[in-house]
Amino acid sequence: MLGLWSACPPVRLSAQSLRVPYQTFTLPNGLQVIVHEDHSVPVVAVNTWYHVGSSDEKPGRTGFAHLFEHIMFMGSQHVPTGEFDRLLEAAGATTTARPRKTAPTITKTGPRTRFPSCCNLDADRLGFLLPEMTVEKVDLQRGVVQNERRQSYENRPYGLAEENILLRLYPANHPYHWPVIGSMADLQAATLEDVRQFFQTYYTANNATLAIAAISPRRTRASSCSATSATFPGGLR
Repeated sequence: MLGLWSACPPVRLSAQSLRVPYQTFTLPNGLQVIVHEDHSVPVVAVNTWYHVGSSDEKPGRTGFAHLFEHIMFMGSQHVPTGEFDRLLEAAGATTTARPRKTAPTITKTGPRTRFPSCCNLDADRLGFLLPEMTVEKVDLQRGVVQNERRQSYENRPYGLAEENILLRLYPANHPYHWPVIGSMADLQAATLEDVRQFFQTYYTANNATLAIAAISPRRTRASSCSATSATFPGGLR
């Protein structure tokens, strides 16, 4: 059996063979949209990238990008807390979020027929999250993030190794000097106003990219415009 495997020549992929066709355009509110059409499966993937990460945080106020990974699921003005997940799961869709040093992402994957719902949920969260951002919600997710830090850093063998490497590898004024999750002290010191200002500065349509795969480009463009532009009366900041 091993001889048969060794007799098979290795498969080599060139850069040219990995091309993914796509279309891109920018909505009037500044949102960049990238569309890839693929009708092989009746599934749509909607990936929202915010061009902000832990590298945009300030010393003494770290961990905000990761904190928003949690706050973004705490409900907006027209989507109460818990409804975001419930609506997607009821339609057979899933969602996940991932913090990064440069661009946190929120990904939704589900039946192609639920594409308008995915866009509407993201639009409401982007346009109307701020009125629903309360001290109670921030404190709740602050505690969740601090517990995640304990599990991954303080209470884990060699958990502080990565943080110590970053501290020594990059100078204090370098944006990679601290880990994405932030420090316990900074998370505890963050006020509601600090968090609101971070959202107002970075979580805007003209600082985001919407990547959509496996749906008709014509329908995508129309739905994207209605789900993002119409949801923000008077335009976006």
